[in-house]
Amino acid sequence: MTGYEALRQGAAIIDLSARGRIRATGEDRLRLLHAMTTNHVQEMRAGTSLYAFFLNAQGRILADADIWCGAEAALVDVEPETREKVFQHIDRYIIADDVTLEDVTETTAEIGVEGPGAEALRREGIAIGNTVTGQPGFRLIVPVDEKEALLAELRAAGAVEASAEEARAVRLENGRPRYGEDMTEANLAQETGQMRALHFNKGCYLGQEIVERVRSRGHVNRTLRALRIEGTDVPAAGTKVMSADKEAGEITSAAYSPGEGCVRALAYLRTVENLSVAGAAAQAVQG
Repeated sequence: MTGYEALRQGAAIIDLSARGRIRATGEDRLRLLHAMTTNHVQEMRAGTSLYAFFLNAQGRILADADIWCGAEAALVDVEPETREKVFQHIDRYIIADDVTLEDVTETTAEIGVEGPGAEALRREGIAIGNTVTGQPGFRLIVPVDEKEALLAELRAAGAVEASAEEARAVRLENGRPRYGEDMTEANLAQETGQMRALHFNKGCYLGQEIVERVRSRGHVNRTLRALRIEGTDVPAAGTKVMSADKEAGEITSAAYSPGEGCVRALAYLRTVENLSVAGAAAQAVQG
């Protein structure tokens, strides 16, 4: 079984150790993260995780993050490109708070276990419930010296390693955006369609005014949508999506889907009618 097949039909291993991991300790850690992110951190219980955005004062997305809550610490897990930015962003707002930050990226490893059969391989410890491909599963974070033993254990249990290219194809089949490709500082939270990152009854946080303004207005001018594009030619990021003879938006990421026999992509669109990409027929779909 290939890694791609394991992601769709079994259980796959994805090495995510390059992601950034920031440990926060101190009595005010959850209160501070609650005031800086779009989701309800303060209601978290030990052993749980949630997905959230860090916004700037203009409501633009600085980063996305998975936040894990432990009994004595919280862990902020981010894309590799935003690791230093998020650390400095949080640190800037620690004034009289009892919060200490530690970048533990180099001393820890992160292994994704994703696919329909992933749950049977769950292990105790730090486990983030969100996946990078949108498949069922979790991500395990362990000390770096335990990484090889964990990988050996997962392989022995039947999990198959998936490459970055295989994971990318499944991510796009599921319409799961990645920060740095499909979401950047140019985007407002609601444009991404990732409503699971937002909590509308949590009180004040950085960038909330803009989020509330968009919510009260009821719409955004463009929305990130999943596309199915006929053929095998994979368009580059920035390729225009057309609606009849008018520009409807542009591609953010794309890959060929072996399982669907077409190209899957994500794109910010203003309309979903009569779409095409580089002359190939396209259709907006749900995941």
